[in-house]
Amino acid sequence: MTDPTTPRTRGRGINHLSARVRIRRVPEPDREDARTRLGPGARAGTPYAIAAGLLAISFGVLGAPVLGKPETIAFSAIVFAGASQFAALAVLADGGGAGTAILAGILLNLRFVPMGIAIAPSTRGGRLRRAAVGQAIVDASWALANRGGGRFDTDAMLGATAVSYVCWVLGTAVGVLIGDAVGDPRDYGLDALFPAFFLALLAEELRDRSAIAVALAGAAIGLALTPFAPPGIPILAASAAVLIGLRGGEERR
Repeated sequence: MTDPTTPRTRGRGINHLSARVRIRRVPEPDREDARTRLGPGARAGTPYAIAAGLLAISFGVLGAPVLGKPETIAFSAIVFAGASQFAALAVLADGGGAGTAILAGILLNLRFVPMGIAIAPSTRGGRLRRAAVGQAIVDASWALANRGGGRFDTDAMLGATAVSYVCWVLGTAVGVLIGDAVGDPRDYGLDALFPAFFLALLAEELRDRSAIAVALAGAAIGLALTPFAPPGIPILAASAAVLIGLRGGEERR
């Protein structure tokens, strides 16, 4: 009869224990858990993603003649920010320089700074992981992730953004591909999408007198500079009107 304390038996016992530990570490449950966490956000964000995809088609149609076909698709894949992309494209289409177009896009994307600050306490992990989660902030998914009381469901946001990203890039690609069949976008009134898009954004913000004052001041500055200022400069100068809103917010506090 073999002594259970011999090195051979003890080694077999360790191997059995190690095998049991390895069985418990099979990664399938983790992958399933990830799908469970992101799934609700993806489903909730799908209607918004479809709308973004339709808008991206128009961006592809309008952007290809200005930027080039591969460049337009790459623009959507890398930047993934509808408002700033349309703003930059509007500047370039009017003959403005790349620097002015980039600055216009940056000004529109500054809204993500307070959004990132708001969601920061709900993120987990180290700085790099939290920064990566912050890259998933877009307007619709940020709103869907809001649980009130300063709390955000970052998994829901990631799921919603993932669907939106796919639709945005695919929609841009479709717009680029059908652009030749469409011909001159102005023949179909597609050039009106630029002002219509920004008017739709503006309408959501006109909730008080301060916001209306900012909108009117910005419009006045832009109209006054348009006849003689280089393309893109009136847009940038009009952004100075936000100082009125900042002052109004300070007075209310």
